[in-house]
Amino acid sequence: MENMLLVGLSRKMTLERQLDVVANNVANINTTGFKADRSLFEEYLRSPAHEDNFMRADRRVSFVHDRATYHDFAAGPSEHTKNPLDIAIDGKAFLVVQTAAGERYTRDGGLQVNNQGQLVTTSGDLVQGTSGPIVFQPTDKSINIAADGNITVVEGTGRTDTVRGKLRLVSFADPQKLVKEGGNLYSAGQGIAPQPDVTSRVNQGYIEKSNVNSVHEMSRLIEITRTYTQISAMLQQQHDLHRTAVEKLADVPA
Repeated sequence: MENMLLVGLSRKMTLERQLDVVANNVANINTTGFKADRSLFEEYLRSPAHEDNFMRADRRVSFVHDRATYHDFAAGPSEHTKNPLDIAIDGKAFLVVQTAAGERYTRDGGLQVNNQGQLVTTSGDLVQGTSGPIVFQPTDKSINIAADGNITVVEGTGRTDTVRGKLRLVSFADPQKLVKEGGNLYSAGQGIAPQPDVTSRVNQGYIEKSNVNSVHEMSRLIEITRTYTQISAMLQQQHDLHRTAVEKLADVPA
């Protein structure tokens, strides 16, 4: 197969991967705390198919290489909801939640209280405090979440604040090693461990929206689709040219 076809196919493969990434970003435009993914490409040089008896070395061919996909942890815009259980994290920290698969991490601060009085995420995962799950009493009111994650309530008819726990906020030395697992959750990749985060702050009554730029991502979708179509047309033209050449060469005069 000629080098032109190989280069074109390598570009189509990377475009398919890039399309998957961008489409996932678009699908999560309205997902609270979602962090977009980005594709990283590089030029890959290698020698084409060749014969060893050429006098001069073959010129290397430039392919497109899908090097990696990385997380964009830039902060998303904050939306004021006035809901006392909504929080937005100002900083690099993550909330710690307990799932059926073990400890996971999220930036989704849209919290709720379940039937057992436990603080949970919208998917029902237990939000972890520094001393375990955070549990409220039926008579609790005036929930206050301080900037350091400390949670207090007014219990019953009293006027004194009662502490119900403190949000466990953690960060990672290399957050790019975090693995997305769906459901807006991350798991710790191999070789990294969560560390207590004392610099990030919690804003009560706000949620952090997705950091996906809808206009930019939709433009990328259009650009990728058009590029894929153009390369497909180019490869088809090359195929038609080869077929025509073979047909004419095979047409030997009698």
